[in-house]
Amino acid sequence: MLSFQNKRVLVVDDSETMRMFIFFQLIKLLPGVQLMDAENGLDAIEKLKKQDVDLILTDMNMPELDGAGVIRAVRQEIKKDTPIIIITSRGEHLERERGLALGANGYLTKPLDIIEFRKKILEYLC
Repeated sequence: MLSFQNKRVLVVDDSETMRMFIFFQLIKLLPGVQLMDAENGLDAIEKLKKQDVDLILTDMNMPELDGAGVIRAVRQEIKKDTPIIIITSRGEHLERERGLALGANGYLTKPLDIIEFRKKILEYLC
């Protein structure tokens, strides 16, 4: 069984319910993973300036700073190539293309397809 004790994942979503749902899925999928959360983009950026993570999961629609702002800040200001997966309710093709063009590595839509979610997470953490 793989251990993910040295892996750190940041979940960014303004919905506490969604953050907890994602945490639950990650704990089942990644034994020993270290989880961090942020309720908006500004909170996420502050945490990322203080601590490195191995994967960022971000919503797009959030107050303070949206997911696009998080992606831009990670790629342009913090200068990290940390994998970023967008998890959003906006499944339109243009939104997906915009997110990937900003520098996201993956794009998942809500409600989450758990099989696709797990496949995408393992793709970037293994």
